[in-house]
Amino acid sequence: MTRSRAQESRAAIEKMYITMRHLFIRGSYKPLGVSGESLIQALHVLQPEIYGLINDPERVEINGLLYVLDRLPRGIEECRYIKLISREGYENSSFEAIIPSKRRRNCYRVDDLQMYVEMTRGRSDIYDILTHLTFLYNEAEKIRQNALDHKGRETPDWFKLRELVEKEEREEECDLEAAYSYLSNILSRTYEETREAYQRFSNDPTRNSLFRIVYYLGKLSIEEAKGEGDREVKFSNTLRERIGHHVYGELWANNIKSILTEKNLISRPIHVISANLHSIVNTIYGYHALGKSDYAAIEQLATEISQNKKPQLAKKIRDFALKNGLTEVVDQSGTNISVQIIDTAQLPNEHIAPGIPRLDTDVEQLPVLLVMDYAFGEQAYECMDELLKPYDEKQGSYPLRIESISIMGKAGILEGSKGDIMIPTAHVFEGTADNYPLENEVDVQALSGHGLKVFEGPMITVLGTSLQNKEVLRYFFRSSWQAIGLEMEGAHYQKAIQAAAKIRNSINPEVKLRYAYYASDNPLETGSTLASGSLGLEGVKPTYLISYHFLQQIFTEKAVKTLEEVNS
Repeated sequence: MTRSRAQESRAAIEKMYITMRHLFIRGSYKPLGVSGESLIQALHVLQPEIYGLINDPERVEINGLLYVLDRLPRGIEECRYIKLISREGYENSSFEAIIPSKRRRNCYRVDDLQMYVEMTRGRSDIYDILTHLTFLYNEAEKIRQNALDHKGRETPDWFKLRELVEKEEREEECDLEAAYSYLSNILSRTYEETREAYQRFSNDPTRNSLFRIVYYLGKLSIEEAKGEGDREVKFSNTLRERIGHHVYGELWANNIKSILTEKNLISRPIHVISANLHSIVNTIYGYHALGKSDYAAIEQLATEISQNKKPQLAKKIRDFALKNGLTEVVDQSGTNISVQIIDTAQLPNEHIAPGIPRLDTDVEQLPVLLVMDYAFGEQAYECMDELLKPYDEKQGSYPLRIESISIMGKAGILEGSKGDIMIPTAHVFEGTADNYPLENEVDVQALSGHGLKVFEGPMITVLGTSLQNKEVLRYFFRSSWQAIGLEMEGAHYQKAIQAAAKIRNSINPEVKLRYAYYASDNPLETGSTLASGSLGLEGVKPTYLISYHFLQQIFTEKAVKTLEEVNS
């Protein structure tokens, strides 16, 4: 029986994860050794959309390279040895913490050849970086082959690239037009593609230049081929011991609960919101601090802040908020999930936000909003599971009065465009038999009719966005699953919530649940994957629309006013 491409792809995903888990347990591997080649071969079979030309034997995948290096520390392309570590004290050392622009992880350049990367966000984080490294080594091999002639001698273009990088290191000027030409031959891309790629890479100071990146990727690959030193990825013993034991999630959750206790909020009704750290605060305090009287004005404010047109407004909102009920909990546990606690009893008038009245009740019954930044993959289970446990201290055990949990996130959409909204009716965990149907309190009609499409149906919680291709996604979309999108946290959140509500009885079994996602990309459309660029201003409208709707539902049994009524 012939297997379909979807079946081959799903088998490749499973093979990659089994191999990664084996390598993690073993403690180290060489990217071009037997195990590393196994990962590369599986990635070739899979052909993830985000990695574009990965199977092309000559052309280097530029968009994928940019996507990966946004999530890896600056200078990693220069390091022969990469070690994945737990939080092991380097934050207190003299080593400078290198933080990638698109992934919050502390990294340390120990010397010219070694990069240490902190992994404190669970297995998903480890699988994510190993996938990126596998892609990086694959492209490095292409660069090596393009840099050498058929006799294994370095080409003139490679000599010229070396000279360019040396000039760059001495901060000397170089002829960019000629440099693009040399680089285009090594990348096996057109002159125009190379020039555009160089400019895209130059937009962010947290990356090295494309000249330097390509040169060092090729240099280490050439040296290994000549037997001058193998590249190697290692896992520290501490990381291997700690993974899966909720070490960081427990520290994170206990810190939050201690602050709630300290501020006498531990016994108040608590509404957990997983979202970014600006939309809820701007919606509430933009109204109170700046007098924005309707939702349209709040959305316009958010657009201006996102464009950095009026940075003084963001500061004014924050300063006002800190004096009127907002507590910022900066993460020091290692989870990289910061938290905001909003005591609605301290808001200056009887409304929460435009058109949303404060509940008419005693102060002790007024809600406390606990807004947590986005988790990453399996980390969502660890943190939510620990957060929903009772707070134990010497004076006793204090179960939290969790009234609702609202999850907003970014997700890939399978029908629709960037910025559209998805409302899940269930989370289906890819590669397992775990399915999580849910009663979603989000009102689809309330989110419809604002210039965005709204889709409702099952969503797939994937093992990693970097491992998805069109065949697998089309299967979930067109089969009886009829999935509307893919994300990485939903099943993990729901697993923790169901355990707390229905097995451990640590929270109200009737806790209200709200899940809503906005589309960051459409991986079924060519040129619309995550590697094509960030969401930008397209994300403002859905983010604030969902945030406003969450607040409406928290503070009213039913959304008593539509946005049109609020804006009028």
